[in-house]
Amino acid sequence: MVIHGNAPTPKTFFARVHSALIPVVVTLLFLVALRAISLFPFGSGASLSASYVAGAFFATLTRLFVAYIFALCAAVPLVALSRRSPLTEKIFLPFFDVMQSIPVLAFFPLIAGVFLQFGLGNAAAIFVLFLAMLWNIVFSLVAGLKAIPRDISWAAKVFGVRGFAYMRRVLIPAVTPSLVTGSLLAWAQGWNIIIVAEVLHAYIPFGTGADDLYGIGSILVDSVAAGEINTFVTAVVFLVGAIALINFFVWQRLLNHAEKYRFE
Repeated sequence: MVIHGNAPTPKTFFARVHSALIPVVVTLLFLVALRAISLFPFGSGASLSASYVAGAFFATLTRLFVAYIFALCAAVPLVALSRRSPLTEKIFLPFFDVMQSIPVLAFFPLIAGVFLQFGLGNAAAIFVLFLAMLWNIVFSLVAGLKAIPRDISWAAKVFGVRGFAYMRRVLIPAVTPSLVTGSLLAWAQGWNIIIVAEVLHAYIPFGTGADDLYGIGSILVDSVAAGEINTFVTAVVFLVGAIALINFFVWQRLLNHAEKYRFE
């Protein structure tokens, strides 16, 4: 399944690349559509609300994406460090488990206070999203590495598959199913946190809704506080619909694609 003596045929290779790129293309088209809606010169009333909410969702999605990239880049060296030896695994995995169990929002007032001292409200939101996503990805990678059968590792050593070839033929395919599942959970956690992360006026002395970040989370909170029910309903409908589309066209496709690499 993972180690092959012969390279895949061109048809098979391009078919796999095409299948893997579909979620990427759909995501890019969705972002372009969001940006176009947010910039379109709508009039007033419901159209203005739709344009405003679309731009807010684009801003929120950008924060989530940046936080996810940072979490993924941080998770890889953390997992590599924990897997260096049985001793490091016994030290770091319990530490990771404790950190995952601590509610990230317990730190957010301190994080927001520090970042806001330098006018970095957007960075504060991204950082708390990063912390919320990180441990889902870390433990998914650990689970993927532990799922590699010993006979696969032994076969790789026998056939001299090492270095980059071992990473490409064994490690990356092995962790793909767990990584996709962990990434889906990380994004779900991010959606839960974003409503709090964008509402910064709660952490600013004498703060108002004007101090909040422009995003779907702050719209949900501030529109209710201001009694703007139409904006709130538009935001909820847009949020639910957009998440459903993302899950169907991106995550479900990635999950189905990752199943090809699962060890039986």
